[in-house]
Amino acid sequence: MASVFPCLFVGPQLNAQLEGWLSQVQSTKRPARAIIAPHAGYTYCGSCAAHAYKQVDPNITRKIFILGPSHHVPLSRCALSSVDIYRTPLYDLRIDQKIYGELWKTGMFERMSLQTDEDEHSIEMHLPYTAKAMESHKDEFTIIPVLVGALSESKEQEFGKLFSKYLADPSNLFVVSSDFCHWGQRFRYSYYDESQGEIYRSIEHLDKMGMSIIEQLDPVSFSNYLKKYHNTICGRHPIGVLLNAINELQKNGMNMSFSFLNYAQSSQCRNWQDSSVSYAAGALMVH
Repeated sequence: MASVFPCLFVGPQLNAQLEGWLSQVQSTKRPARAIIAPHAGYTYCGSCAAHAYKQVDPNITRKIFILGPSHHVPLSRCALSSVDIYRTPLYDLRIDQKIYGELWKTGMFERMSLQTDEDEHSIEMHLPYTAKAMESHKDEFTIIPVLVGALSESKEQEFGKLFSKYLADPSNLFVVSSDFCHWGQRFRYSYYDESQGEIYRSIEHLDKMGMSIIEQLDPVSFSNYLKKYHNTICGRHPIGVLLNAINELQKNGMNMSFSFLNYAQSSQCRNWQDSSVSYAAGALMVH
């Protein structure tokens, strides 16, 4: 059974947009083993996401794990889709039922309902970009969408350990879906460090503090940062899972580095009535 995601763009228009954004970006961290990229409307974050997707090497990538946070349903574990195919305006993406079977056997996952799947944008917004980045090998790869719940630190560790063996494989790519700070009254978050100047500068400083901790690849420091500042990074749990998977591989001697390549805000907040969402794009390389 295929799930059809409605999309506001027709294929050619979307294709031209994605091509435009990707053409303006350098591939300096290719081949990425994992990327972090935003999931807001493309008008807001399409150009930022291109910095991450440009690092994907379609010649070697055969399985793409897409880890997105759950926005609509409370979930204390991770959930797998109940469909076989995700449709995009570019072409259909096949879900890897063999890997799904392996994950299902662990007993650590639940199924998301079709309704949850269709309502959730954190995975959906990565599908056209994934299709575009992989179009030169479009019949040669599968995707593994995973909806990540509000995991405890110990659960992030468990899932990190589980996914680490897949992250170790050069033919796999992890796409971690996350926006950064959601600031303003509508998000019930208004942290402001006046020493940074205007509000949007304070937001940038806060986000970049978190981004630099992610670049250090230290899951504990990232958890501590979130506890201290409560930054509204919606993909904090998928990021936590990735950091724990990396940690696991580093223990076994694997050498990796993560770099953020772009940062943007939906608008510049200057007063308490304003609101904005931040976006960041980065890539993990294995050396």
